[in-house]
Amino acid sequence: MSVPDKPPRKSGIAHFLAAAGYSLGGLKRLSRESAFRQEVALIAGLVVLLLAFRASVPEVLGLLALGLALIAVEALNTALEELVDHLSPGWSQFAKDAKDLGSLAVACTIGVVLIYAGVVLIW
Repeated sequence: MSVPDKPPRKSGIAHFLAAAGYSLGGLKRLSRESAFRQEVALIAGLVVLLLAFRASVPEVLGLLALGLALIAVEALNTALEELVDHLSPGWSQFAKDAKDLGSLAVACTIGVVLIYAGVVLIW
């Protein structure tokens, strides 16, 4: 079985367009994860709550920025899980530790989002 040749690197606007395509592919892959869909629902619900309580535009934008950070961490966690599943198809302590650490990163980011929303709503 032969390995396909690596495509040549792109530059300029072609690189930008290729990167945008890769990002859309990542978003399409991430959308298959229930955790991602739940996190998007959480962010949307918190935005609605902040708007209902008349939060300022900068406060809502702050929440959206943290929401993007949460999505980024979830994307990295999903990528880590894909790699671990490929490297260790059966159970292993290495795989468990890697996945637990990725999960912790997501949980910490959710915590930051919730703390921020709570501070905005309380103060």
